[in-house]
Amino acid sequence: MTQFLSIHPTHPQPRLIAQAAALVKSGAVIVYPTDSCYALGCHIGDKAAAERLRAIRQVDDNHHFTLVCRDLSEIANFAKVDNTQYRMLKAATPGAYTFILEASREVPRRLAHAKRRSIGLRVPENVIAQALLTALDEPLLSTTLILPNVEDPLNDAEEIRERLGRQVDLIIDGGACGLVPTSVIDMTGDTPRVVRLGAGSLAALGLS
Repeated sequence: MTQFLSIHPTHPQPRLIAQAAALVKSGAVIVYPTDSCYALGCHIGDKAAAERLRAIRQVDDNHHFTLVCRDLSEIANFAKVDNTQYRMLKAATPGAYTFILEASREVPRRLAHAKRRSIGLRVPENVIAQALLTALDEPLLSTTLILPNVEDPLNDAEEIRERLGRQVDLIIDGGACGLVPTSVIDMTGDTPRVVRLGAGSLAALGLS
């Protein structure tokens, strides 16, 4: 049965955060709030849970999962970041951005893009997400909660419970999130390229 936790959006209850983190570590697939939309997440090392994310989204191996990190120090563990890229990341994090970067050797090959060694990384500005990441003490493998054949992300935790049924193990209700996904910036080439213009302003990146 899917568990449902109502967590305060600005003062997350430590007991509930610990409960959510324990579920992730045990292999759960969860729905949690971010600073852009609700997202699906699971433990970074759980192959079966990752396949469940793909099944819910109905995406193939070419889909970029995102590693949601606490801060830039974690990003540096999983991606190759030069000085110019680091300055751009520092200006825009935490925030509603996903950066596609060249994956480091720390990233399991199955988590990187199937055709090139790249990975999506982001640092959310959401109190619940940050509390969960702190409790986990590692990144969360994640993807935006957009259901197949639906254009907009789901924004209401009760509706998510109705729509997903038993496909997930935990839904964290943190109140309404946004309806616009992150801005996606590909930084694997010589110059940054905007893949998707979303919630994150390009002005902070000097790209507007």
